[in-house]
Amino acid sequence: MHKQRHLIALLAATSLALAACGDGGGSNDGKIAGDITVLTQRTDLVDTVLPDYKKKFEAKYPGTNVKFEAITDYEGEVRVRMNTKNYGDVLPIPNSVTADQLPSFFEPLGTVDELKDKYRFVRSEQTFGGKVYGLAITGNAQGYVFNKKVWAAAGITTPPKTPEEFLSALKDIKDKTGVIPLYTNYKDGWPLGQWEGVRGAVSGDPEAATKLAKDDAPWSPGKEQYIIDSLLYDVVKNGYTEPDPTTTNWEQSKGLLGTGKIATMMLGSWSVVQMQAAAASKDDIGYWPFPNQANGKFHTVVGGDYKNGINVNSKNKATARAWIDWFANESNYAIDQGGLSPVISAQLPASLADLQAVKTEFIELNPAPKGEEGLADKIGNTAEIALFDGKYRQRIVDAARGAKKETKEQIFADLNKKWADTRAKLK
Repeated sequence: MHKQRHLIALLAATSLALAACGDGGGSNDGKIAGDITVLTQRTDLVDTVLPDYKKKFEAKYPGTNVKFEAITDYEGEVRVRMNTKNYGDVLPIPNSVTADQLPSFFEPLGTVDELKDKYRFVRSEQTFGGKVYGLAITGNAQGYVFNKKVWAAAGITTPPKTPEEFLSALKDIKDKTGVIPLYTNYKDGWPLGQWEGVRGAVSGDPEAATKLAKDDAPWSPGKEQYIIDSLLYDVVKNGYTEPDPTTTNWEQSKGLLGTGKIATMMLGSWSVVQMQAAAASKDDIGYWPFPNQANGKFHTVVGGDYKNGINVNSKNKATARAWIDWFANESNYAIDQGGLSPVISAQLPASLADLQAVKTEFIELNPAPKGEEGLADKIGNTAEIALFDGKYRQRIVDAARGAKKETKEQIFADLNKKWADTRAKLK
């Protein structure tokens, strides 16, 4: 935790130091040519899919050369590198970068008004001051991926409507099939952060992020953070997860779910294609909404995954921008990966068919009021409750499995206090 606080402080300091760079930094003669380095978190694609993209891009723009740099601990390593000017030409914008820091580290791609009719997610994601700083590599719905054969073997063919029904379903899976009902991927950490993606889906409220930033006690009964994290605690407490979470393995888990040794994982819809690749049949893998209804309906939040941005210090911004535009419009990456294209006019992926079949309402979170962009994430980062990185949820898992002597109520009270104290300081 101390390390994270130190890194965020460094980011803030660097933000001020680079502020003078603003929209500039580096030379740019406007010619699409020369070398660019593209950072990626997709270590599994750097030697397979991405070389084909490189080939197609360089064919369209002769004289260009794209070099990929795949990073396993993407958030941690890039966060440190951003204290220098050396963090590639194009890169997925790290989650630790708050909205007000965007102009210091990234080149604006245009205004919200210019881009909102063509691209999804630009109204409220990686924007600041009416400017857009990143285009989504893909979009996701939020819910959970599951093995249909395992759930059906336990007698469950329709999605649970409440957390209680979900827990009952996991119990049936454990009792009737012997399969691990839900896998946390605790050891890697970031998959636990995926639970945060259902914020807004639980309540069906597009204002969920804005309201969270104004709430002094989000971990109180009936509220979204409480419902999400309480379900995680209860799943672990009841013994419905892997026996030893300290030994989980993300890459192995895809094969385990695909072959029916794991029943469920709480992940964005981007995960469907990866699980299908490990299954005997694509039809074995399904995707359902979070087990909570508002006004008698399931909801899912559709939002952008990582956003490709341009390093404000890049010496080749023209080619960097050409790559971002080509990747969004022509690579077909989003659809190939089972995601929602950032281009509004593109088709919906087959991976979302299960959500549509149960009449799930798709919502996109509304942008925050001016001056409050990214405020919930800033509160979380400052309070050492980074909502999307999974670390604080490891504490919840540890308490639920008996590795820490804390109750759910004690943890939630502590989270509420840290959140409220930080809100007061940031007002």
